[in-house]
Amino acid sequence: MFDNYVFSEGSCKNVSDKEGKVIGFEIKTLITYYRGIPLSMVHDVQVKVDGVEVPRESIKFSSNGEDYFTLSEMETVTTYRWEYGEEATVFVEKEGGLSKGEHEVSLTTVSRVSYIPVPFSGTRTRKVVIE
Repeated sequence: MFDNYVFSEGSCKNVSDKEGKVIGFEIKTLITYYRGIPLSMVHDVQVKVDGVEVPRESIKFSSNGEDYFTLSEMETVTTYRWEYGEEATVFVEKEGGLSKGEHEVSLTTVSRVSYIPVPFSGTRTRKVVIE
């Protein structure tokens, strides 16, 4: 229903540490629900690059752009919320980030919400160009 919100256009970019070394890449996303949820209700986040699934252990999530949690840590995070209309950041730890050029990047978010007995997901795939 809200699949267009899953992967914000133009948001995929490499991320560097303070010394300028590229340590991975990030994608911005909006919640695929009509209201906010605590991070513990984010059931899963999946990323594919050029058809290859990114390992779950390489993915971190932040609802505020400052505090990042692994997907395993998020299972117990109830004090941070992902609010409707606010972009969250999906960070993928990958030495060197994405290589220059065009890539097909797919992002899936899966959430558990009140009154819906099963987790529901949204997926969006975009062609991105890394310069």
